[in-house]
Amino acid sequence: MSDDAPTHLVALRHALHENPELGFEEQMTSDRVCAHLDELGVEYERGIGVTGIVAWVQGEQPGGSIRVGLRADMDALPIHETSGVAHASKVDGRMHACGHDGHTTMLLGAVEHFAAHRDFAGTIYFIFQPAEEGVGGASAMIADGLFERYPMDTVYALHNWPALPIGQFGLIEGPIMAGGDRVDITIHGRGGHGGLNPHGCIDPVRIAGDLITQAHAIVGRDIDPLAPAVLSLCSIQAGDLAGFAVIPDTARLSGTLRALDNDTREKLRERLRAICAGLEANYGATIELSIEDKFSVTYNHAGPTATARAAIASTFGEAALAPNYPPCMGGEDFSYMLDVCPGAYIHVGSGDDTHTHGLHHPAYDFNDRIMAPGISLFVQLARNTLAQGA
Repeated sequence: MSDDAPTHLVALRHALHENPELGFEEQMTSDRVCAHLDELGVEYERGIGVTGIVAWVQGEQPGGSIRVGLRADMDALPIHETSGVAHASKVDGRMHACGHDGHTTMLLGAVEHFAAHRDFAGTIYFIFQPAEEGVGGASAMIADGLFERYPMDTVYALHNWPALPIGQFGLIEGPIMAGGDRVDITIHGRGGHGGLNPHGCIDPVRIAGDLITQAHAIVGRDIDPLAPAVLSLCSIQAGDLAGFAVIPDTARLSGTLRALDNDTREKLRERLRAICAGLEANYGATIELSIEDKFSVTYNHAGPTATARAAIASTFGEAALAPNYPPCMGGEDFSYMLDVCPGAYIHVGSGDDTHTHGLHHPAYDFNDRIMAPGISLFVQLARNTLAQGA
């Protein structure tokens, strides 16, 4: 596998990294993508899903009716960068901590290839998606008629994966990433003095303690042990440390629940609702529970997964397919596209001695060594899919 990435694409990736934009704010990023497409003479439409872009290249061979989509995400995260790289973020409190700058650039590399090599039959769509990081970019593009305006038979996406070494690719049929919800809970009690009249209060901190204990027992006692699931309450806010003897009126908690199938996910929701209702009745409090759907289960379809495995094996060798690859309990917005169109999602190993930080870490930086392999894989995914219609 070649580690050599085109110099101009590395420079573009670094420019995107220096100027990160959050979900649905990717105006400069979209401008850069469109400028590159203009240079290539490739047709496109922008403004799909607010800041999304769809470009397309039509093959010059006759008789092809297959239409394949290749997708990359463009948004950054509200994290302050500490990587120390020369091309670090110039925007305080924002950084490309998940490698979307690299994904966008790899997809542009694939556009370059097909703009110059139209020796195929069919149509390739290049989807530059905004707002992947839990704010609904895929759904926005779909609502804007993505698959009606640009009908696709298959759609693929890649994601760099620091937990895998360079040269390895993670791919399985079925669930590869979990469906996930955001959980927000507000407990309304009755405050007072913690020394004088605790008996006259409805203590939201006490209730929060019970809620945390009961909620974190759901997976161990209410969920089938053969069905992977996570329920984590990750933050709690109540009272003021300066008011050490003051029982507050409210306590707020937030967290997430994850599962690899929708039945298990609904069971998690049901049990959490039941626990909150029970605590309300027991303590006389009022508990507001909000469960927000953030990601669908990322489900790799059988046919496209087989095509992707063949593309990896033919391009990089059979040994490049990571053996016994497990699904991940992280979430991925591309899942909503897979709910509408058959396709597959692939993890591209990016770990090496100089890239040891995981996704969403403030010291993370995309590994440019995987840019050329990523472009090659995008190209082969499209070619293998289009060949099925020959």
